[in-house]
Parts: sequence; structure tokens; C-alpha cells
Amino acid sequence: MFTIAFVGAGSVEFTRQLLRDVLSFRELADVTISLHDIDSERLEVAAALARLAGGKRIRTSLARREALEGADVVVNMVAIGGHRATLTDFDVPESFGLRQTIGDTLGIGGIFRGLRTFPFLDGLAADMLAVCPQAWLLNYTNPMAMNIQYLATVAPRLKVAGLCHSVHWTIHDLSALVGVPHDEVDFLSAGVNHQAWILRWQHEGRDLYPALDAAIAADPGLARRVRVDLYRRFGFYPTETSEHSSEYVPWYLRHRSEVERLRLPVREYATISADNVATYEKTRDALAAGDPPPPLTEDAVEYAPQVIHSLVTGQRRTIQVNVANHGLISNLPEGAAVEVSATLDRLGVHPHRVGALPRQLAALNRGFLNVVDLTVAAAVEGNPDHVRHAALCDPATAAALTVTEIDELVAAMTAAHGDLLPAALR
Repeated sequence: MFTIAFVGAGSVEFTRQLLRDVLSFRELADVTISLHDIDSERLEVAAALARLAGGKRIRTSLARREALEGADVVVNMVAIGGHRATLTDFDVPESFGLRQTIGDTLGIGGIFRGLRTFPFLDGLAADMLAVCPQAWLLNYTNPMAMNIQYLATVAPRLKVAGLCHSVHWTIHDLSALVGVPHDEVDFLSAGVNHQAWILRWQHEGRDLYPALDAAIAADPGLARRVRVDLYRRFGFYPTETSEHSSEYVPWYLRHRSEVERLRLPVREYATISADNVATYEKTRDALAAGDPPPPLTEDAVEYAPQVIHSLVTGQRRTIQVNVANHGLISNLPEGAAVEVSATLDRLGVHPHRVGALPRQLAALNRGFLNVVDLTVAAAVEGNPDHVRHAALCDPATAAALTVTEIDELVAAMTAAHGDLLPAALR
């Protein structure tokens, strides 16, 4: 009997999407679904949604280790601190004059999201090694690169793959833009999560980049997006939204004129986070009243159900994964978290070696990974100086604030997050 444990199952909409996709496979109809959350109300709502999705074997537990017993796959969706911590990640930096759009991957928001997630990852890894040591951990929690590198450092025996659908939707939308069927396109993408690159993109052997150039030339509005601006300057299209992409470089959010030119929605994720809370409350209230919950997004596409189906059936697939760099990308640091293609089968997740990225892309990725490495080192070594070092090396933060202001911001964020952070870093 195959068992899937959902940790952070109280992220009910995401849990519901994953369950819908998992249970759509005939071969997975009888899997055991184990749901865990520390919020009893959210856990009850998740269980109700699992039953509505057609789950036949559902168990719930507020105790994480109990929920992990016998799991073959563990899906991590936890957001430590929830909506309140997300608001802190925006409000405190904003008081220093620092703009953020998403704040969950890099920048001061990403650094502190990572630091408050690491203690949870320590416990999760220990529990898995104790009760389901052969299980695959499929991580959705951001900051993806920080979390994957941290896990690879503190629990190297754990089988871990980070999953993100940004590459899928980039190829999907670019293909629509140039008028070719998405499912007929061949592509190669590599880099780091939220800053990977479309290295090759073809339809029936034809390079599609000239068609993209023509589409951009025909629509001046496309040039008013960060990812198009990055593509025109660096030669390869980035795989994450303009909102995300703007935060990993020093050139855009620092300048009000660029924010306006490129139509950047400052504080966007704070609004998204509030909307997620509202959606959860509507779902909870609908279930309590005996009404159907709000409809799911019809075109949601996630990788975890595909990984699970391949583990069960042996069906071979290729997806994008985030894993530790052990010879996969030669001009990015060994052991850093990278995003590459991987083959799925009954034996697991098999990342593909890419070789060297174009120099200019590797240079941007190394700047990104410097912040990741220092943040991970801060927690692993218990060294609060590395938190400041990470903030000082962060491109968007360094472009906007003086060194003294950065020190003061790190102190303010540390005080604001308090007990959520590793004890040695408070």
C-alpha cells in the first residue's frame, strides 16, 4: 500500500489541487493519504477536501512523526509563520525604503523566510530518517534553493527533490505567444529556482527564439516587462515572472522610474497571501454549511502527482527538479541547489547533467547562490554575522540601502521574527 504524507496540509487549496491530480490516476485510487498540520481546524478542512476528492484511505494527525509513519512520499507545503510572518517580511523592509514584490526567494524577505524554515526542516528530516528513511521528500516550500541546499547539508542521506512549476508555465505561455502547440515543443532549461534559463526551445527542430524576437518587436508592451528586458540583455529567457525576476538583480526595484516603466507590483505577494487566507475561510465556511467549496483553478499543473505516479507505475517522464549540484552544472558551485531536468521512473528522480551555462547566466546565478550559501551557513554554523553578510551580498538590498541601514534592517527583522528563528541567530 503506497502512502503519501502531506505536511502542511492546512494549505488547503494547494493540498486539494494535488489530491485532485493524484487521484485522477487510476493506479493511485487506493493510496493512503496521511494529512498533517499543527492547526486542528485547517487539518479538519483538509480531510474534508480529501474525502470530496475521492480519497478512500485518509488519516490525519497533529503529530508529525505519527503522520509520517510508513510514508513512501512526503510532500512539504509548510509556510512557517503564515500570513503574519509574510506581512513582517514586507512591512519592516518597507519602513527602511526597501521595495519587494514577492519576498519569498531571495532578498531580505527570502533570507528570513529561509531562516525561520530551517528549524522546521531539521525536525522534518529527523522524523523522516526515523520512521520513513526511504521516502522521497518533495518540497514545494520557498525559498526553494535555500531549503534544498540546507537539507542537502544537514541530512545528506535524505532523498529530496524540490518542485516548482515556473518552467512549465514559462514554456506554455511562450509557446502560445509564438503560436505553436505547447505539447509539441522541445526545450532545455537550467539554472537555479526562479532564475533558470531557457537554453534551447524548438518546434520540430526549428529554433523558436527568432519567433519570440518578432513577437516582442510587434508588441511594444512586451518590452515593459522585466523578464523580456533580461532576455534582451542576456540572450536567454528567464523562467520566472517579472515580479520574481526583479528581486534577484540590482537594476529595477531600486528606481521608481523602472518600477513604473516595467509595471512592477510592489508588495504583490502580501496581497496574494491575504487572498489565500480569504480563500481558505470561504472553503471552511462552505464545508461547514454543507455547500460545495469554491472551484479549483482548472489549469493547475503540479509535478508531485507525476512523480508519485512514476514511482508507483514505472512510467518514464521528464520534469524540472531542484537538487544539490553534484556535477550537474559545471560553472555553478558544487553542492548548491540547482534546477535541471530529471527523468522519473519507479526507482526515483534522476537529474540530468547540463554542463556549463553561458557565462553571463552563470554569473547571475552565482550572485543569487552567494546569498543562498551565506543564509544556509548562518543556520548551519549558528553564526549571525552571516545573516548580515547575506543581506549585504543581496543585489536588490545592496542597491537600495547603505551598509548601516542594512545592519539596522537585519536587526529589526531578527527582533520582529523572534522565536521563529534558530536560537543561535536571535
